[in-house]
Amino acid sequence: MEAQAGSGLIAVPAGQVTLSDRRTQRSWTVGLAPYELAAVPVTQQLYAQVTGEWPSTARGDRLPVEGVSWWDAVRFCNALSRRAGLTPAYRLGTDGEGQESAEWDGDADGYRLPTEAEWEHACRAGTTGPRYGPLDEIAWYRGNSQERLREVGGKRPNAWGLCDMLGNVWDWCWDRYDPEVYGGYRVLRGGGWFDEHWSCRASARRRSHPAFQVDDVGFRIARGRVPGGQPT
Repeated sequence: MEAQAGSGLIAVPAGQVTLSDRRTQRSWTVGLAPYELAAVPVTQQLYAQVTGEWPSTARGDRLPVEGVSWWDAVRFCNALSRRAGLTPAYRLGTDGEGQESAEWDGDADGYRLPTEAEWEHACRAGTTGPRYGPLDEIAWYRGNSQERLREVGGKRPNAWGLCDMLGNVWDWCWDRYDPEVYGGYRVLRGGGWFDEHWSCRASARRRSHPAFQVDDVGFRIARGRVPGGQPT
């Protein structure tokens, strides 16, 4: 039940992953310590239990929550942490210009969003191809979703037990996409129920403003200390 609600975590081993960006033709390798990642995206049921809100367009307890911004996701992580008696991972406030700001406390033991590198490492689960299995077996996308959101956990998990890493809803990640070009835009990963097959790949990257809300974007939670935190 906990995993189906989107809060059941799976241990992800240490490793390294090479990320790439098709627009800039750039690639970079990131080393990772062990961490935990939710087996499925956060569901509408869990989101409502923690926040009292149902932001999604399509309604269903076991459907992924969607229509949530990056800011909604980090606030949820903090609220879930407090509910569990953990130290919130994010210090939220406003900057000198009155804009919302977020700092990640890497020593906190609370829930948080995965980094982009953590997301791709977990998605691949030791594989090296564009996907961790045949797309129709592992993902809900435009070719098989009948153009609607689907309940979490309905497709085959990857080798590490993670479901819906591709398709269903895009996952918000902690990272900024390209600060020099896109400012505060954050990374989205995984593809969604309305995407064509080429968007549902382990390496595919998308960006959006952190206040953006749409019906194919959700998130999943992670845990794991990162001493010194991460850049905003």
